[in-house]
Amino acid sequence: MRFQCPICSLQIEGPLRPHILQAHGEEALRKAVLADKERGMPDPEIGERYGISFNTLQQIITEAYGANISVLRRPKAIKRWGPPSFREETTTVWSFKQRGDWATHNGRYRGNWSPYIPRNVILKYSKPGDLVLDYFVGGGTTAVEAKLLGRRCIARDINPGAIGITLENLRFSLPQHMLAESGFAVYEPEVQVGDARDLSDLPDNSIDLICAHPPYAGIIRYSPKISGDLSALSVSDFLREMRKVAQESLRVLKPGAKCAILVGDARRSKHVVPIGFQTIRVFLDTGFVLRELVIKRQHNCRTTGFWYNRSIQHNFLLLAHEYLPIFEKPLPQQVREQLPLWEESIPYGMHSGEVAAINRQNLETTTVWIFPEGQMEAEMRRNLLQRFCGEGRFWEVQYDEHGEVLFSGGASANLLWIRWPPSPMTESRFGGYRNLTIRLARQSCDLLPPGGFFVVEAMDFRSSGRLIPSGLLLYESLREQRCLSLKEIVIVVPDSPPRICSESALEIIHRYLLIYLRK
Repeated sequence: MRFQCPICSLQIEGPLRPHILQAHGEEALRKAVLADKERGMPDPEIGERYGISFNTLQQIITEAYGANISVLRRPKAIKRWGPPSFREETTTVWSFKQRGDWATHNGRYRGNWSPYIPRNVILKYSKPGDLVLDYFVGGGTTAVEAKLLGRRCIARDINPGAIGITLENLRFSLPQHMLAESGFAVYEPEVQVGDARDLSDLPDNSIDLICAHPPYAGIIRYSPKISGDLSALSVSDFLREMRKVAQESLRVLKPGAKCAILVGDARRSKHVVPIGFQTIRVFLDTGFVLRELVIKRQHNCRTTGFWYNRSIQHNFLLLAHEYLPIFEKPLPQQVREQLPLWEESIPYGMHSGEVAAINRQNLETTTVWIFPEGQMEAEMRRNLLQRFCGEGRFWEVQYDEHGEVLFSGGASANLLWIRWPPSPMTESRFGGYRNLTIRLARQSCDLLPPGGFFVVEAMDFRSSGRLIPSGLLLYESLREQRCLSLKEIVIVVPDSPPRICSESALEIIHRYLLIYLRK
């Protein structure tokens, strides 16, 4: 393919990068790439034209603009001031197919969250005039929502480029009819460069709500080599620095106030890296109480064609969920809550079966499995066995009122699946389920062949006004099983959950499948 050099107008066979570097230099290449990007040329076309990767294009943009933005053109004029037909979320699974483009919201800042998330959090956990803090403000989504909803806001980011974008997105005035209808005052957010690990200028017990979306460890670079940028860190370093963020968050929040943090997982060598669970543990160890654990669905995962075939061929799922834990700063008289250690026996029975033939058509390829409510059990079973069992025997461990039966030895299988009990869960019953899971995990190391799968089903539940994150606690309980490695975390959801309005809590509708590979 031939391309015309934008600098000297020569016709060049193949990508332009080698020619421009040799004839005009590296700076000319950057200017040419940015010029095409500013004209609105799609990223794949830029990559083909110049022979550069997507990561290289991101690096050029970040170094030029001081922030990782996806669209260089300025946003268009405001068309509407709020989301159409908005209703607050009432369940633990939030799904927004349209990102949201009201007011000055736009997708220019790469990786920023949908404005539906801070809108829901702000409306649920604050009131007009309250002070909202976002110390990873990015392109200003939370700050814009706070201004629209009559909340005061402190918006910070370690990247001056992001602060510039935030200030640009805050340059609007609400129309008079909105001010009259809302009945609350409008506050201009306080915006400045700052580090979430150091909030020393903010007094203790001064913030009503924290609403933030930190950069995931090493997933996307958000700044051009700024010291302290969490997006450049390894997972272990990221978690260490997030502990400092959690400590400062606990200090500045008012007792009883909430802290909402959106965080996701990563993938390394076809295995999930549970950054979400690990980040939740950091905040819990700091002293927070977990009140809600929302699953945020992602809609940018390709599930057909190339990616479908790759997912089936290499047996990995595309990450399609993030976690939105809602933490609470305990009141002074509250005692710090611990993992329940007591145990109540839960009767379980072992049932075996065989997968006669493999049919990997129309299988789920992302980490969020959505099925019609009446077909959830059958479809979950079909996807799990067809993907991870192969042609062979599987063991299913499930609630059995006739008593608990464990392995007597001898029988082998390709998959062992521990089912979540259908009866209501309590802390003491969960202790029994957790201990049963640990025992079976130990036995599975002898039962399963290398390459076999150990699957644990879990569902969060409430006890004494707090949320028990069973998926997180079971993951932590199985980390010592050296023969098992975490392969996938799957979220299973009904396609049409009921919308039960409750002022006190969200309806828990999701469950987990923790899928471990026998090494």
